[in-house]
Amino acid sequence: MFRDFYRGKRVFVTGHTGFKGGWLSLWLKQLGASVFGYALPPLPSPNLYEVVRPTSISRETLADIRDPQALSAALKEASPDIIFHLAAQPLVRLSYAEPYETFETNVMGTVNLLESVRLLGMPATVVVATSDKCYENAQWDYAYRENDPLGGHDVYSTSKAAAELAVQTYRRSFFAVDPKLGNIATVRAGNVVGGGDYAKDRIVPDCIRALEAGEPIKVRNPKATRPWQHVLDCLSGYLTLGAALAQAPKNSPLASAFNFGPGPLANLPVKAVVEELLKSWPGKWADVSDPNQPHEASRLNLAIDKAAAQLGWAPTWSFAEAIQQTAVWHRERHSGDREILKFTIGQLESFTAKARANGQTWAA
Repeated sequence: MFRDFYRGKRVFVTGHTGFKGGWLSLWLKQLGASVFGYALPPLPSPNLYEVVRPTSISRETLADIRDPQALSAALKEASPDIIFHLAAQPLVRLSYAEPYETFETNVMGTVNLLESVRLLGMPATVVVATSDKCYENAQWDYAYRENDPLGGHDVYSTSKAAAELAVQTYRRSFFAVDPKLGNIATVRAGNVVGGGDYAKDRIVPDCIRALEAGEPIKVRNPKATRPWQHVLDCLSGYLTLGAALAQAPKNSPLASAFNFGPGPLANLPVKAVVEELLKSWPGKWADVSDPNQPHEASRLNLAIDKAAAQLGWAPTWSFAEAIQQTAVWHRERHSGDREILKFTIGQLESFTAKARANGQTWAA
């Protein structure tokens, strides 16, 4: 569905210096797109950006999504066919420490993007990434569907729910009625893992740091269940929707919210992630649960029926493969191998080959 679509397209990616944005930029470049990045400077080394930057970005603007003037100028210069909005404050625990910045970045940053597109009269297709945590979580086994209520206990989750509502309002008030503007959709992914994620207070990066230091992995919530998926599975959904939405008529049913998560067998507790990782990188872990720590949801599952029915999309790598590929990437990166970019592209090619073998339409 999208392997030929992005060739020659101009694609604007916010958050390209981050983990998910870095992989997306690299994949788009491999597909033949011209990628225009807009993001804050990357986190200190090590990071994924320093691996993929030489081959993935045609032009970039290092600026804040909260700066509407800089954002509008970058959009005008790029004149994109498609926009993927990934820039965000992405951490639950950090949102407790920096609530104002989290709301400002995740909500008003999204509004800044949509308002810039509106005022510039851009016909670009827009895909806005929010989070699986945008749902009002009742802590049940039921898998959340796109029409379930939005909400959140913590600041991060609420900010993502608010970003969803902002997109919904802009779609109804402006994008749907203005013939100059394109289609707009939101995407809600599961808990993403993969090579190049170095964020603090995420279980896999925390595991990698502990293993590299020869220390036990400290696990805060070993029983918390999440929908785990590799970053490439997540991004294959984004790219599939982006291509379909760009080719769909105005106000297509595709201009809506989509979940992109793993199959039900990947809805597993944090403990399972750690134990799977230790199969590829031996070490130990310790339960450091604290009943007084900031609230984090104990159970969260996503339903992906809509993406399957309307886009023909399905995940490619199993839970075990996702964790194994993550561990292999980090061991390769920190083994002193200077060909990590080549290895990263090879991992992308291996993923595509598996998708093709599985009969995925986008990889055919």
